Amino acid sequence: MSYDAILVVSFGGPEKEADVLPFLENVLRGKNVPQERMLSVAEHYRLFNGKSPINEQNRKLIAALKNELAQHQLKLPVYWGNRNWHPLLADTIGQMKQDGVKRALAFVTSAFSSYSGCRQYLENIAAAREAVGEGAPVIDKLRVFFNHPRFIEAVVQNFFEALRQLPEEDRANAQLVFTAHSIPVSMAQTSRYQQQLEEASRLVAERVAAERGGRADFSLVYQSRSGPPSQPWLEPDILDFLRQYRQRGEMDPLVVVPIGFVSDHMEVLYDLDTEAQALCGELGLRMVRSRCAGTHPQFVRMIRELVVERMEAERTTVTNVGPSPMRPAFGMLGAGPDVCPADCCPAPQRTPIPSRT
Repeated sequence: MSYDAILVVSFGGPEKEADVLPFLENVLRGKNVPQERMLSVAEHYRLFNGKSPINEQNRKLIAALKNELAQHQLKLPVYWGNRNWHPLLADTIGQMKQDGVKRALAFVTSAFSSYSGCRQYLENIAAAREAVGEGAPVIDKLRVFFNHPRFIEAVVQNFFEALRQLPEEDRANAQLVFTAHSIPVSMAQTSRYQQQLEEASRLVAERVAAERGGRADFSLVYQSRSGPPSQPWLEPDILDFLRQYRQRGEMDPLVVVPIGFVSDHMEVLYDLDTEAQALCGELGLRMVRSRCAGTHPQFVRMIRELVVERMEAERTTVTNVGPSPMRPAFGMLGAGPDVCPADCCPAPQRTPIPSRT
């Protein structure tokens, strides 16, 4: 059986003020989160008129992907379903069933393996298929792409675009800082999230160093933690890092690369462009931020190549993990598995307060 559609799967986000609280209630349903915490997160959205950029960014990504597929004569319709806001996965899969789709490939807008970034999406897809019922299309998830050459290339090119925002005389000393969403340590311990982030950061830093000259030095920090103080999360937090950087007497400008995020959504806009940038102003530091992969041509091309890779694997019955002519290894960790093992990325004992996308 061949694939006859692509499904882009994402987190979802509100598109107007009236959506904010219903969206957050969807995200937090079944979780023991105080109402005051939900209301404080809602205030971040109100700074942007209640609209998260993530849905519009997904529309642009889908348009770019459709164009990329058409240019390479791949006649696959592209659908879109979200975990927490419209278009919801169950509605989209129901439409796919009506359209006669039998088997689809899912591209999840998360490059790294963790419960919330991988396993939970598989659960979301399974629950949506169950809700649609008999005749729901079979949906197979594409592999994680944290070290895919084209993802790395998109991040590298966006770094140099950001670097050019600095005066020419300051570029040579600019420090490379990667950020990613912090997760509970309990979640990190049951996945390869941290190792994959370190690997992707290393690959980008080496490419940057090769083009700039000098050493491949970098810092990996975290942002957007939302759990209680008693629950350990991955550190250091970007704000703590900035304070410590200044306390050491450092004054070199910083280029912050949000490598853990695929698009410039709410957490990037608020936690980096608003909160971290404000702290840099207080500390007398200069910081520029690179764009996320978004609709970078290399990133869009990567999605098409992942689709072709899986379709070719189906035709030759190659569905193993590890490298092959169709699945070149890249970096020390190699290519991810086609099919997630049943026990990968299990849920942590505590559920974190969700992303602000």
